[in-house]
Amino acid sequence: MINRELLSPQSIAIIGGSNNIHKPGGAIVRNIIQGGFEGVLRIVNPREDEVQGMKVFHDAKELPPTELAVLVIPAKLCPDTVELLARDKQTKAFIIISAGFGEETKAGAEMEQRILDTCEQYGAALIGPNCIGLLNRQHHSVFTQPIPKLHPQGVDFVSGSGATAVFILESAVIKGLQFNSVWSIGNGKQIGIEDVLQYMDEHFNPDTDSHVKLLYIENIANPDKLLFHASSLIRKGCRIAAIKAGSSESGSRAASSHTGAIASSDSAVEALFRKAGIVRCHSREELTTLGCILTLPPLTGKRFAIVTHAGGPGVMLTDALSKGGLEVPKLEGAAAEELKTQLFPGSSVANPIDILATGTPEQLGLTIDYCENRFDNIDAIAVIYGTPGLTTLYEAYEVLHQKILTCKKPIFPILPSLHTAGPEVAEFLAKGHVNFSDEVTLATALSQMMQTPPPAPPEVQLYGIDISRLNKIINNINTNGYLPPDTVHEILSCAGIPMVPELVSADKDELIAFAQKVGYPVVAKVVGPVHKSDVGGVTLNIRTPEHLALEYERMMKIEDAKGIMVQKMLKGTELFIGAKYEERFGHVVLCGLGGIFVEVLKDVQSGLAPLSYAEAYSMIRSLRGYKILKGTRGQQGINEQKYAEIIVRLSTLLRFATEIKEMDINPLLADGNDVIAVDARILVER
Repeated sequence: MINRELLSPQSIAIIGGSNNIHKPGGAIVRNIIQGGFEGVLRIVNPREDEVQGMKVFHDAKELPPTELAVLVIPAKLCPDTVELLARDKQTKAFIIISAGFGEETKAGAEMEQRILDTCEQYGAALIGPNCIGLLNRQHHSVFTQPIPKLHPQGVDFVSGSGATAVFILESAVIKGLQFNSVWSIGNGKQIGIEDVLQYMDEHFNPDTDSHVKLLYIENIANPDKLLFHASSLIRKGCRIAAIKAGSSESGSRAASSHTGAIASSDSAVEALFRKAGIVRCHSREELTTLGCILTLPPLTGKRFAIVTHAGGPGVMLTDALSKGGLEVPKLEGAAAEELKTQLFPGSSVANPIDILATGTPEQLGLTIDYCENRFDNIDAIAVIYGTPGLTTLYEAYEVLHQKILTCKKPIFPILPSLHTAGPEVAEFLAKGHVNFSDEVTLATALSQMMQTPPPAPPEVQLYGIDISRLNKIINNINTNGYLPPDTVHEILSCAGIPMVPELVSADKDELIAFAQKVGYPVVAKVVGPVHKSDVGGVTLNIRTPEHLALEYERMMKIEDAKGIMVQKMLKGTELFIGAKYEERFGHVVLCGLGGIFVEVLKDVQSGLAPLSYAEAYSMIRSLRGYKILKGTRGQQGINEQKYAEIIVRLSTLLRFATEIKEMDINPLLADGNDVIAVDARILVER
């Protein structure tokens, strides 16, 4: 629970406050005082009479009623102290800085649970334990530095790690990013990241609240809650960017040991973020860069003008934007020629627009004006300007400041000279601007933002799925394990997924007759072994009854062989669709190119069932091999619409069949007209 006493207390008690500002107990007192807390601040310390100019209580029992308590004492003392304050002092909110709880030992977890039970009993809010605190415009209850500039329209930042929150703040401050609040939830015993988002969603005021949320997540305890409130906030006009750490096996182990919580699989997280509309980041720099981007006027298109006085950074930014799917269109025609006449000889206006190192602040402003008013094929302007110029940077940055205030097209300032032009950059940031000191990081973050789809609609569309028939099939399955081919075929037919003509039988004559009916060539596959190719259980391009008879005899001798599947052999681009049931998340659906692209290159994208068409298209178009699907080097592209339709239908089917724990269709064969499933496996656990 999040209450008024936590967010805007009239009184705060620091249990363990001290004079030593190099330790948490002293630093948090200093930060609250310097933050201008307007309520009553009380300090408890058994060994001091005065702390930072304030009279001290020697025991928490001596305190008068106090709304918020911040505990900076050994973990073993926290449970009794919380109980005392909640019971006797009417304390309704606690921030526990102390570590040594569930993230370390079983005994610590028991102490943590006792604290939670006490808070629940007395209706108190709990942040932590094992955190750096809470920072907002009412009170600076954190023990760390830096304290960023706070502003009502600054970003809200929620972190599952205290130290990481500090490092992210460091990255943000030098970019000029302003904050409205900083939440370090630590172990998140009562209030997790999902709960903070819920509070922000349910109390959102579009006129007064921040529209940008940044998250650092190590554990997703309640995926449904995160999905619901993140997507709700985004639909209300907010933007959310997040890091989910622990994507590798080793990283998951590290995240789990850090928070004492179970880490989530990366494919499930990717799928959840895609469905919610959360922009995923993978580094502190990327997250804070995204935060800065989201504070600027929104992009209305993908076409950038690059204004620079240093050619190299302009080239690198052009490459990075193009690689990320954004555009740097060529500027030509009368307006471009006219601009060129007003710049120094040797300047280039083709885009990037290079005004040379000798370019003046007046020429910088003029060039921006042309991009704003004369070039219709430009949606945004990136300005790279540092010390290589021979002009006064204060004047140039004042011109940039004025243009940012007046231009309708968003301007992205790239001021790289943080060392040699520190004072000039600082003055520019003090006017409320942000700075992207690295052009490639900016381009990466921009492309990630542009590729993130909007939140999926919350309503489940059935798309003609035969739910009644599906339930009958599932209910008739009596054992766990991989389903026989005929049952797989029935389940896929419930979703209207087309399958290649096939017959499974242990009767050789029946199989030969089927091959004659559908026409050669055919494919023969052994039924029984899970990995058919590994045991020599697949033969392609069988063109005669005699060849089919020989393959039948050979495959039936393979260990665990129960029969042979014969299919009409088709040609096309091999695709893949898979799904896995993730505890707490539901079914994660994967798509990609089939064959080696799945097994070796692992070129797959994930989504959370049920999927919308927008999500399916986003998954397909995010594949590294998407150009192959579009058609390349004279080869025909696939029917992308039908591929997306199969992904959506399969995901909808899975929504009503939680007994299916694993599924893969590999390959599907696709051409410009059709997408047809060739082979499929389904694992059921009832």
